[in-house]
Amino acid sequence: MKVYDDKHIKNVVFVGAHNSGKTTLAETMLFEAGLINRRGTVENNNTISDYHELEHERGASVYATPLHTEWRNYKINIIDTPGLDDFVGEIISSIRVADTIVTVLNAQHGVEIGTEIIWNYIHTYHKPTLFVINQIDHAGANWEDSVKSLKELVGKNMVLVQYPLKMDGAQCIVDVLKMKCYKFGPEGGKPEKLEIPDDQKELAEELHNELVEKAAENDEELMELFFEKGTLNEDEMRAGIKAGMLNHDLYPVFCMSALQDMGSGRLMGFIDNVAPAADDLPAEQTVEGEILERSSDAPTALFVFKTIYQPSLGQITFFKVKSGTVKVNDRLENSRSEETEVLNQLFIMDGKKREPVTQLEVGDIGATLKLKSTETNDTLREAGSNITIKPINYPEPRTRKAINAVNKNEEEKLSDALKKIHSQDPTVV
Repeated sequence: MKVYDDKHIKNVVFVGAHNSGKTTLAETMLFEAGLINRRGTVENNNTISDYHELEHERGASVYATPLHTEWRNYKINIIDTPGLDDFVGEIISSIRVADTIVTVLNAQHGVEIGTEIIWNYIHTYHKPTLFVINQIDHAGANWEDSVKSLKELVGKNMVLVQYPLKMDGAQCIVDVLKMKCYKFGPEGGKPEKLEIPDDQKELAEELHNELVEKAAENDEELMELFFEKGTLNEDEMRAGIKAGMLNHDLYPVFCMSALQDMGSGRLMGFIDNVAPAADDLPAEQTVEGEILERSSDAPTALFVFKTIYQPSLGQITFFKVKSGTVKVNDRLENSRSEETEVLNQLFIMDGKKREPVTQLEVGDIGATLKLKSTETNDTLREAGSNITIKPINYPEPRTRKAINAVNKNEEEKLSDALKKIHSQDPTVV
């Protein structure tokens, strides 16, 4: 697999309320990029993301699942998360390592309680955010109410990039950044690109001008250009939107039907062209108070954001490369235990599928197997580098339960099981 640098890696996390369509969107993006030949569905228990037996039983995501696509010379790492607050640890850890948050809304319901809860966590981490109003083709979809509820949640900094339109019975999406109308066939996929219909031009122009103004507000040079020309071209708008996202002052809004593959390709294009890359985010401060050098030539430092156990594999450790380059057989020190871990294998994970790689650059997300003493929130660093990544702050438990072994012979097994549960979900303490 091609090795990408941090300027060409986009780490996005899909968050949103239960049944908003995050898993379907992830599946559709993998299909659009050609990584899978056919799309699975949540109902048929055959999506790449929801592969655990428990998820099949519940018909919903339980675990945060890393995936990836390659699209127009960029690598997009996707983390598909659960929608229920019961699994908030999975959501928070994913937000922590993402560069851009994609918040998915169901067009039938707009902002839900789950959306509000997740928004509070997004706000805490101050991450670039965009919104996707999904299921626009559903009979119960209400675009106006969904937009209204979103504006009530995030305020005036949300800005429409698209809106849905029915034309001659066909589902269309009007894009006011590109000022084009995309008309989809019944099976979705690649749309027909049309000029905006005459009866929509006034509305589209109004929304386009609003987008131009919002983009210009985030950069002094762009503001001067805007006052000089009265408008901005598409490249200038992209730069302004990106700056606004980085400042957490601008939230672009898209629309789509993930199930029917309507609008997913355009969203991927926006993530490639506009959404911040790993290289764009502000530099982090370590626990030691030093600024982390984000360079492939810097000392290697990995942040462990997720751990799972699988019967046939044992412990799988997911990490983000915070600095340097990690290679197979690297020996790294755990900053907490000071023990040395040998990374005998490196993988890119797509659900349960493992793709071996020889190295990963700063900004990328990967996994390894069977580490001895490394848990979620740990830092693995080059010996002597004195780097500790700031840990994730998980919410306090809301309920308490006492668990006892049936007999003393089972106490050790119970203790081991509870340790594994905590390792996988640090909100269980």
